[in-house]
Amino acid sequence: MGLALDYFYAFAYAITLGLATWEGGRLKHDRVWDMAPSRTRWIVAGQMLAPAVGAGWVILLLPVVMRLIETGLVPTFAAGLPLFMGMGIVCAYAVVGCVVGHLAPRVIAAPLGAVASFYVISKTAAYSDPVWPRHVSGQLGTSIAFGEYYSAPTVLVPFLFAAAIALVVAVWWSSPRFPLRLLATVSALAVVVVSARTASGWGVADGPISAGHAPARCAGSEPRVCMAETGGAIERLGDVQSEITRSLEKLQAAGIGVAVPSTVTDGLLYERARTRPRSSSSTWWLPLTAQAEAAGSKGRLTGIRLAVLFSSVTFPCSIPVSRTPGASADWIVNHDAAMLWAAHTLDVQDPYLQRRVGEYGQFANGDEILAKVRERAAKGLALPTAAQRTAWFEQEQAKACRLVPKQPAGATAAAVDQGTDS
Repeated sequence: MGLALDYFYAFAYAITLGLATWEGGRLKHDRVWDMAPSRTRWIVAGQMLAPAVGAGWVILLLPVVMRLIETGLVPTFAAGLPLFMGMGIVCAYAVVGCVVGHLAPRVIAAPLGAVASFYVISKTAAYSDPVWPRHVSGQLGTSIAFGEYYSAPTVLVPFLFAAAIALVVAVWWSSPRFPLRLLATVSALAVVVVSARTASGWGVADGPISAGHAPARCAGSEPRVCMAETGGAIERLGDVQSEITRSLEKLQAAGIGVAVPSTVTDGLLYERARTRPRSSSSTWWLPLTAQAEAAGSKGRLTGIRLAVLFSSVTFPCSIPVSRTPGASADWIVNHDAAMLWAAHTLDVQDPYLQRRVGEYGQFANGDEILAKVRERAAKGLALPTAAQRTAWFEQEQAKACRLVPKQPAGATAAAVDQGTDS
């Protein structure tokens, strides 16, 4: 819902503030307080401000309802948090507008307040230093990915920021008692400061989110393959599961020691890598939906086989994830030759080399490295027996590990996580 509301928050707040300011001025001008002595000021104000609040709510509800009709989805409570936040902030703007209309000429204050609030809220979306204004403005500055919800702090911080300001304004307007005014001021100031400090620790478009809420559908066993149900490629779940199973069987038949995971899960379920659990020997996270979509409804699942290759073929040492300037790159030839040999087993040698050729460009002798990799892999493939080919593969792994440069003192060895390349 947050995406559907992004362009309507500022408009809803501005309209509410303008209408509430006008109504507040009318309450004073028409001496409404004097005509209703039996009712409290807040009851009268609430009745008069209901149209202003309703207008703001309609502006927020309309795009949400249209989006739900378009997608046919049923919203959950967590998905509705951005809407509930906006509706609460609309009430806060209505309170502030009523007080402004009571204190200033409504003919001037209403349009000026509406325009000013719209401009300020819209501009906070471009704030990056400091970052807290964009997160407390009531216009959510946090982007969310597939299967993610806004966490409670992301929607509570802007609501509490606006509510605190509305509270202190209302108390100063409605109560002449100084102790109450002082208490409201101190409380509101504390909430505003805490909210701003909390939001200042977030990234530019990176407030707290909760990931992994997209529904999944699974098939098969050993491994059990799960894909995002609403990712757009769920109809190929059976094909993906079969492709993964066949690929693992081919690698095992070639003599490659592959540990079959218990579960292979779609990376789309945790679309952002920073929120995704790390792959392990029992659970792999692979881009199943992305590769299935790329293949089309009937295409070959080459990308799935390539992902299985990267996740299953491991080395008995830590392989650097990046090149250290000045360090030897001789190990790359043996490493890539072994990987290319394994890629032939799954008929993904061409896409594998396409990925690697792009990385060879960082070397002055990239063409020479490519030629050596091809030559060594061809030697391994030409061996007459399966036992010889398996022994050659293990020797290439051992050579690559011997040639991997030692990490500088104080540096930590970085091993390629299973599934990282995929």
